[in-house]
Amino acid sequence: MPADTHPIWTPSAQRIEAANLTQFIKVIRDEYNIAIDDYAALYQWSIDKPEAFWSAVWRFTEIRASQPWDHVLSDADKMPGAKWFTGARLNFAENLLRHSHGALKNKPALIFYGEDKARCELSYGELYRAVANVAAAMRNHGIGIGDRVVGFIPNRPEAVVAMLAATSLGAIWSSCSPDFGIEGAIERFEQIEPTLLFCCDGYWFKGQQRDSLTRVAAISQRIPSIKQVIVIPYLNQQPDISSIPNGISYRDFSTNHNVSKKDDEEINFAQLPFDHPLYILYSSGTTGKPKCIVHSAGGTLIQHLKELVLHTDLKSDDVIFYFTTCGWMMWNWQVSALATGATLLLYDGSPFHPTPEILFDIAEKEGMTIFGTSAKYFSALEKEGIKPAANHQLNQLCTILSTGSPLAPESYDYIYREINSDLQLSSISGGTDIVSCFALGNPLLPVYRGELQCRGLGMKVEVFDKSGKAIKNQKGELVCSAPAPPMPLYFWGDDNNKKYRAAYFERFKNVWTHGDYAELTAHDGIIIYGRSDALLNPGGVRIGTAEIYRQVEKQPEVLESIAVGQQWKGDVRIILFVKLQSGFELNETLVDQIKTRIRQNTTPRHVPSIIIAVDDIPRTRSGKIVELAVHNVIHDEAVINLSAIANPAALDYFKELPALQQE
Repeated sequence: MPADTHPIWTPSAQRIEAANLTQFIKVIRDEYNIAIDDYAALYQWSIDKPEAFWSAVWRFTEIRASQPWDHVLSDADKMPGAKWFTGARLNFAENLLRHSHGALKNKPALIFYGEDKARCELSYGELYRAVANVAAAMRNHGIGIGDRVVGFIPNRPEAVVAMLAATSLGAIWSSCSPDFGIEGAIERFEQIEPTLLFCCDGYWFKGQQRDSLTRVAAISQRIPSIKQVIVIPYLNQQPDISSIPNGISYRDFSTNHNVSKKDDEEINFAQLPFDHPLYILYSSGTTGKPKCIVHSAGGTLIQHLKELVLHTDLKSDDVIFYFTTCGWMMWNWQVSALATGATLLLYDGSPFHPTPEILFDIAEKEGMTIFGTSAKYFSALEKEGIKPAANHQLNQLCTILSTGSPLAPESYDYIYREINSDLQLSSISGGTDIVSCFALGNPLLPVYRGELQCRGLGMKVEVFDKSGKAIKNQKGELVCSAPAPPMPLYFWGDDNNKKYRAAYFERFKNVWTHGDYAELTAHDGIIIYGRSDALLNPGGVRIGTAEIYRQVEKQPEVLESIAVGQQWKGDVRIILFVKLQSGFELNETLVDQIKTRIRQNTTPRHVPSIIIAVDDIPRTRSGKIVELAVHNVIHDEAVINLSAIANPAALDYFKELPALQQE
């Protein structure tokens, strides 16, 4: 896809002047007496001088530490193996709760909406008190440094409280969304041997109550390390927990622990090294058992603050929201917003129930300024003909964030046309692997259709060709060729980092290969063309699946699609599967329209050999479609881990299709 010549949006001079990033540039110029006049110069300095840059981020974002660092970066030539901020001692939860005393004490920290229309709110002071109580309870149950505490839990305030309580003690937090099946949760949690499990009695989705306790009982019975299950009431005020081994109600667990009534010194935050483990996140598991990715407290904190404060321009008077579950890394990312004093909006349920505009109803009511969600959400809104600005006041909305899959250029048009014509639209890309981003938004730069605005500060992001040469204006492998703080510490249970090295460092020596097929554009933006492992190679030509999806999903009859390569007569041919809007059928006319659209807007090589209608498209629990699983099914190969797929029954549509045998 050629880069657009003209931007679709440009920030005003007033917005640029008020941006945190502008203030950061001024600080750098003054402190280091160097000429940095724009983002390009700042980015180059950040990768040329990583020690100076990351220490400047630490100071600018006012990270709290009980002990300063001895060295910012050691063993910089090792990937993996570089060490950051050695000697420093800090606590992640303490940094997120820093506004709980003083001027922002009574300001809303968390506002929660449930699909059942429940709303609750916690001020920063109330959040601190709740964390103090749960931390005291955890300490009474013997939880300490290095223990694992997990959540099988909806995106409710109690999830944030439990995470902060655990990490305040130096324990490690890990969570799954409660829509995971029993096997999916077990194969993740059993690897890390947690001591405590937090859950709700259930959750709401599409107007229906979904029970969690049956699955929680099975999970706790099969993971012997779990000593206590803490049940949070959601569907019922007093849920029946008699079936839960070692079950206790959240109310009983979190009260009567003799917590001091003083405003200070209630939480004894464990002071730990910068690289102390904080989170365990999980790979999708679509190619085998999920990998347990361990992230550091310091690396996560400084990276998230860099992205939130500098790239997202988050300030204490903002109201930030990301539509996510506790099983997606965006939950971890959004929670770090608390360190800025902003208000964090939480939502649990379907984003289309009871109406497709429910999230915009909340945005208007709560004065949301930053709205984050998936690319598929905007595509679905446009397909439904939803025009949020027509019946909502959204002028306060200044930033929209999108991730999960590449945001189609047409979705850029839709957002500026139907939501707000004057906002920073930031398509962002990174992942669970670094619990953050490689490329993301920028309040100082224009927005071009189909592009991520910039590479993240301090991240030496390049695009390599097959030989490992850095290229521009060409498609290749997205890599990071220098160490950065958010890179994982290790994979849990991975002897000698064997799996860790195999996952990221085998393709190019001493270089992180992320697995995205991408292009660095003329104005230093990034275009993502899909996952490298989903590349199609008809006639030896490399094609990113996102290039096809962008065209197919312009077709009004098509809800979504998935493309895979089928081995055929010594070559590869493209098979396109489409899920149609209700009331339409795939006839010859529609097939011709789809093929013509792809041919006219890409190349003849992109045109699928066969187009087949299916009832559903398989996807992971974070909403990403799984081309590899479909590829395996149509080649009569095993799908390694069905529990990683949110809707595994969808794969049945792809089995033994007669059309796959056509010439």
